[in-house]
Amino acid sequence: MRYDIVIIGGAIVGSSVAYYLREEGFSGSVALIDRDPQFAHAATTLSMASIRQQFSIPENIRLSQFTLKLFRRLKEEFGADADIGFREGGYLILAGEAGLPILRANHEAQVAEGADILLEDADQLTRRFPWLSAEGIAAGAYGRTGEGWFDAHAMLMLFRKALRQKKIDFISASVTGIERQGDRVTSVSLDNGDRIEAGTVINAAGPNAGKVAALAGLALPVEPRKRNVFVFEAREKYADMPLLVDPSGIYVRPEGSVYLTGGAEPEEGDGPANPRDFEVDWPLFEEVIWPVLAIRVPAFEAIKPTRAWAGHYDYNTLDQNAVIGPHPEVTNFLFANGFSGHGLQQAPAVGKALAEFLVHGGYRTIDCSAFGYGRVAEGRAFRELNVI
Repeated sequence: MRYDIVIIGGAIVGSSVAYYLREEGFSGSVALIDRDPQFAHAATTLSMASIRQQFSIPENIRLSQFTLKLFRRLKEEFGADADIGFREGGYLILAGEAGLPILRANHEAQVAEGADILLEDADQLTRRFPWLSAEGIAAGAYGRTGEGWFDAHAMLMLFRKALRQKKIDFISASVTGIERQGDRVTSVSLDNGDRIEAGTVINAAGPNAGKVAALAGLALPVEPRKRNVFVFEAREKYADMPLLVDPSGIYVRPEGSVYLTGGAEPEEGDGPANPRDFEVDWPLFEEVIWPVLAIRVPAFEAIKPTRAWAGHYDYNTLDQNAVIGPHPEVTNFLFANGFSGHGLQQAPAVGKALAEFLVHGGYRTIDCSAFGYGRVAEGRAFRELNVI
């Protein structure tokens, strides 16, 4: 078998690249490989499925703004029945006195990019949200529009369904080897015994991206990090609650008649996850999350946990930011990796950018050169401060 482009990883990032390759007019052969065709353990489907413009770096804001525009014209793009349940509930990111300078600097960057984000002090916030306790809070940034949450599985299925009409070959297998001849990758080996010759290889392997790069003899500081999401019931229903992020990093948002919460994993000791470990760390809820929720939203002193799940972030240990584009030496090996928790919301933009790069020879809609691999080779961090 031979394909002009082989994409390793068929969840939202890989599917977005394949989709926009065809949208940009690429007529060559494309293979989309995924070892988990039901996406039971994919970062895409196990994520919190939210979108925000509250980043510290303008380039990240622009990536999410592209996806937001796509959400606004979803039916035009994918058909009249396209629906991902997007609820524009906003984000509310809180800061104490120590975190106030960063919050202000981030807000300036967001407003400069046209984001509809309000910066309010503690008194203003408690007037806006009477259920909120401002204990230890100096201010908060609230996204009035252009932020919220949606159905990740529905979004992925929109892209996958569209790809069936675009002559993309789906291959269910694990990649076990990548052959190189000098400064070019030439083929990909699969666990089913197949060998696929490739003109270009795109690494969209999510939490497994570091291992995939290593198969090609390339270093990529991306590893899986386990993250837990807990579901709980509460007597009070706050329809106006945005996705609330406490200064501790713990977050909570409504989901229909229940609430979702997480963000309790400690920085100390947070290392690479066992790729097969999807067991929920229930003590995090009891010992870390619940006490914080009870302080921030006093009505949450009395809540009932119901279920939970664990997934893996594709965590970039260098700077918690994406690596996008070609390797500077092995130029037919491209990266779309290391999103560190915000890949789902940025995937369409990255798919568009890489498709433009491959078809037209450069970025057109969004310049992703700041996310290039060069900084990895140099050990130069391009750090995103707003990682949730």
